[in-house]
Amino acid sequence: MDETLLRGLTPGVLGILVRRGADFAAAEDAVQEALVEAVRTWPADPPRDAKGWLVTVAWRRFLDAARAETARRRREDLVDEEPTPGPAPAVDDTLQLYFLCAHPSLTPSSAVALTLRAVGGLTTRQIAQAYLVPEATMAQRISRAKRTVSGVRFDRPGDVATVLRVLYLVFNEGYSGDVDLAAEAIRLTRQLAARVDHPEVAGLLALMLIHHARRATRTAPDGSLVPLAEQDRGRWDTGSIAEGVRILQAALARDRLGEFQAQAAIAALHADAPTAEETDWVQIVEWYDELALLTDSPVVRLNRAVAVGEADGPRAGLAALAALDDALPRHTAVAAYLHERDGDVVTAARLYAEAARKAPDLAERDHLTRQAARLNSSRRSP
Repeated sequence: MDETLLRGLTPGVLGILVRRGADFAAAEDAVQEALVEAVRTWPADPPRDAKGWLVTVAWRRFLDAARAETARRRREDLVDEEPTPGPAPAVDDTLQLYFLCAHPSLTPSSAVALTLRAVGGLTTRQIAQAYLVPEATMAQRISRAKRTVSGVRFDRPGDVATVLRVLYLVFNEGYSGDVDLAAEAIRLTRQLAARVDHPEVAGLLALMLIHHARRATRTAPDGSLVPLAEQDRGRWDTGSIAEGVRILQAALARDRLGEFQAQAAIAALHADAPTAEETDWVQIVEWYDELALLTDSPVVRLNRAVAVGEADGPRAGLAALAALDDALPRHTAVAAYLHERDGDVVTAARLYAEAARKAPDLAERDHLTRQAARLNSSRRSP
């Protein structure tokens, strides 16, 4: 396989797709999938016209993605932008597609990636960012998943745990504002809760409802991020919070704790506090301890360090942070916050600036840059 040839052909193929009407981001995604297919098939069956082959395959991938996006938008049109409380409506075929993509022949990670791409409508780049892997790596993973399921019968749908993981990631992507999928994820999780009697399904639904309740306050009118402590709690959707807490309490009463229930319990404690200063950080640390035991996730331990810093003081939080890999995403931002709480504004300003350079999106980068500027300005003030 001549990788130099592939790299040389890529700009021309990309240009042809754009001239045919594909937007640039979708064209890039389609060309990447075509390149992965070329790496797989050309060694055994090289085409006579390499560029023509790439254009044909990439254009087909683009059309498939466009059709999937159109279908997703039709499904979103079935619901209002904001999810309404109460029983789930009649089940459509979308949830069944989630189960089919979570096929037993796939590993859980591959099933999640395939479902996010084929049903959730996310781009390969967005999925790669969610998994903290290079886009090319995720493109290969999705392509392998497609090949794996292309010749299998779909009479053995996947398990609930994988579908829950997909719904959780779809909600997080929508909640970030990049793609408005949060309401769709809540709708499908309601349907799943109506079909499956499982405490973790209830836990995920509760988590979504409580987080979604403060969606309107997470950003300022200019699009800048508003930290939880600074959000206008009077604008939170108390109806969604009450429903989420009610669902969570019923799930916890079954004494089959899972990670989504633990996350929902943490979210409920934040939502229950009338002000940021009245947050029960001691209980939140206890729930993070439970969550760490369930998941052994470094991200959970990072969030726990923040909670420890609030409950026991910033130096205790820094001690908890020191046990974690400093390459962990947002590690530097957490360190900056804890150093500021400890009164070390010089170190905090430097770390905020460093964290801004590592930020995964523009809104977060701007927020961290403003934090660094605020501290630097306070040091210069008389």
